[in-house]
Amino acid sequence: MDALKACLKDRKYLDKLVLEWNALDANISECQISILDNLRPHSNLKSLTINNYGGESLPDWVGHHSFSNIASLRLENCKHCHNLPSLGRLPCLQDLSVLGFERVVKVDSGLFGSDSSSVKPFRALKILRFGRMFNLEEWSSFGAENEDETFPQLEELYIDNCPKLKGGLPVHLPSLAKFEIHECPQLVASLPRAPVVRELQLRDCNEVLLKELPTQLRKLEIGGFDALESFPKGMVAYNNCLQELEISKCMKLELPTHSHFLSLETLQLDGCDSLKSFPLDLFPKLYHIKIWNCKNLKSLTVSEQHGRDLVTLHIIDIKDCPNFVSFPKGGIRAPDLSSFTVSRCESLRSLPEKMHVLLPSLDLFQIVDCPRIESFPEGGLPSNVKYIAVEKCDNLFTKRVGWGLQKLPSLRQFTVGGNNEDVESFPETGLLPSCQLIKLNISGFPNMKSLDKKELQHLTSLNKLSVWDCPKLEYIPKEGLPTSLSIIRINGCPLLKKLWQSKKGKERRKIPDVNHILIDDKEYIG
Repeated sequence: MDALKACLKDRKYLDKLVLEWNALDANISECQISILDNLRPHSNLKSLTINNYGGESLPDWVGHHSFSNIASLRLENCKHCHNLPSLGRLPCLQDLSVLGFERVVKVDSGLFGSDSSSVKPFRALKILRFGRMFNLEEWSSFGAENEDETFPQLEELYIDNCPKLKGGLPVHLPSLAKFEIHECPQLVASLPRAPVVRELQLRDCNEVLLKELPTQLRKLEIGGFDALESFPKGMVAYNNCLQELEISKCMKLELPTHSHFLSLETLQLDGCDSLKSFPLDLFPKLYHIKIWNCKNLKSLTVSEQHGRDLVTLHIIDIKDCPNFVSFPKGGIRAPDLSSFTVSRCESLRSLPEKMHVLLPSLDLFQIVDCPRIESFPEGGLPSNVKYIAVEKCDNLFTKRVGWGLQKLPSLRQFTVGGNNEDVESFPETGLLPSCQLIKLNISGFPNMKSLDKKELQHLTSLNKLSVWDCPKLEYIPKEGLPTSLSIIRINGCPLLKKLWQSKKGKERRKIPDVNHILIDDKEYIG
């Protein structure tokens, strides 16, 4: 009666409605269908969401063709419903999500409104999502006598976590541009004919789906194919247009050294343990290379016959590769490389040679948790570098006097940290450039007690100072800090936090006069 008294069917200006039940109540409720029936909104509605509904079926008004203005419909966690409502007759529906219908075993013509054969089902639909349909086994029909007339405008299709689904994908999707399938290990259907598809993502699926990859793809992501040993034909075809490729958790996959990826610009490899070396010259247009979690990777290489510079390469990111030991002999000839990051590569002993000459455009340089590296390359870093981070590289840090940061006129931000127990005061004489540095981040020095007033006051452009995880830090100079400094950020420094909060007598004299101090993310005004 309360639902009926709400009179939603009379509220003609209501265009968005969310009906949501308590997610903790998982029991079937016999009265919920009558409640939902009495909550029928006005036909002017444009957006509808139903979540955690406990009935065994949805009322007839959900999907009724009289709701001619509905453009967005989301049905989620209706765990006890055995069937899906007839939705294909909604003439303006553009975005449909059906998620968490755990008892639905089969999608049949009822979804498409088969009783109205004169109208193309889902004629306006552009985005379709099916997910968490744990017992769904088959889409027996896509609701039209002529498959080509179903989903004529569909641009994006997402199928996620349907572990029992075996077949029934649409045959032809003329407008499809993006297609994603996740966690459907039994799906053996062929991919739809999609002449304009540009993005495809396949993760934790049956390898059958890889047999006929479209050659017109621009972006491809594949993952979780443990038994995959070679690249699918569509991926290495001479006429492919592939620009972005991401491969993850393909444990046996080998790079096809006989092929060149002439159009590839972005490549991400994550968890490909079969990869032992990466030949940079196979990818003449590569812009961004990211290699993560490749446990057996040992080297980046360039063939001796390759005499050209890697003129398009801008970003190198290598992370969590415990056996990675070397870069190409003679260095990396990449005149436009702007970002270089290496982290958690415990076997790496040296950085690329001649960085100051071969990488003149380098803007960002980060090296994190690489304990065996002992020095920067001979000649130092490129003079144009603006951001440098050196963290948890103990051997490198012990030789910090030879870093040559004073010779880097463009340096604006510097991050330094580690577990070095010998540091009691920082920064040390002559380590940092005096004029141009704007941000300084210091972290992880367990025995550091103070920041050096003499060296800090030379940083005449410093605007922000951050100190993290220095438990013994108890002193920041009150006077003599650069006048440009406006923010000090402190985290994980309990002694300094206690000092600031007390603000009593002699202790107050140790507190700097700065406009803003943030301690453990709480702001104090100076």
